[in-house]
Amino acid sequence: MKLKDDKAPTFKEARRYMRNATDLLRKAGRDNGRYKDKKYVKLAGHAAWSAVLEAVDQYLESKGVKKGRGRKSKDWYTKEISRFNRKLNLTFLNAYDGLHLYLAYDGDRVVKAAKAYMEEGKRVIALCEKG
Repeated sequence: MKLKDDKAPTFKEARRYMRNATDLLRKAGRDNGRYKDKKYVKLAGHAAWSAVLEAVDQYLESKGVKKGRGRKSKDWYTKEISRFNRKLNLTFLNAYDGLHLYLAYDGDRVVKAAKAYMEEGKRVIALCEKG
């Protein structure tokens, strides 16, 4: 899924983070369907997850939800998102599992899996942009 470039300035940062994540995965190198360097996979997962959070924060703000101070939990995000868009909520949870847990923390080096997780992150951003 290709993201629209700079459609709205509010999602520009999310798309930039996603491009950075893609670049980091390229740096990881490939061998037999697996990334060689786990460090870059983890960095890419963190960058992509940051992109998702940036987009979701903008989406929720456009719906009138005030984030307040401090970090919010996954449960807070899912509760707030589900008030407006259940499809986005499911996609957000898939992105959480794939980008945040499997890539960023576990460093899952399977190329096909990483591509699927990145697509799910892009899908979240696209759904947030649609409103």
